[in-house]
Amino acid sequence: MPRKTRSSKVLEKAEQRSAGLKAIGLGLTLSGSRTLSEFTTAIDELRIKQIAYNINLAIVNSAQTELVELEKSLATLSSQILLDIASHYGQDSREYEMAGGVRKSERARRQAKGRIKTGAEAQTS
Repeated sequence: MPRKTRSSKVLEKAEQRSAGLKAIGLGLTLSGSRTLSEFTTAIDELRIKQIAYNINLAIVNSAQTELVELEKSLATLSSQILLDIASHYGQDSREYEMAGGVRKSERARRQAKGRIKTGAEAQTS
């Protein structure tokens, strides 16, 4: 499952606030020597980092997809090789076991569980 890209409510709110402050005036200086240009620079810095993060996430998602496809391909090849060994040597051979298969004679057979009779059923039998 691919990872979701990141969005930022803080960034969206700051961009809206910045637009409102620009409407007030570009030379606006607030208390503590905070300026609109400083605020805009901080917004741009976060936006650039977020874009870089989302690009890296897309790269990771692509690599994960490629890895999953390669795993499936390898699993298919592995099972095909085991089938080739089984058809050449048989499923009960040492070679089949050496290739990772379970010999047919060594497989545990499932035993059917009998139904437990209740008191009334046990008396009628």
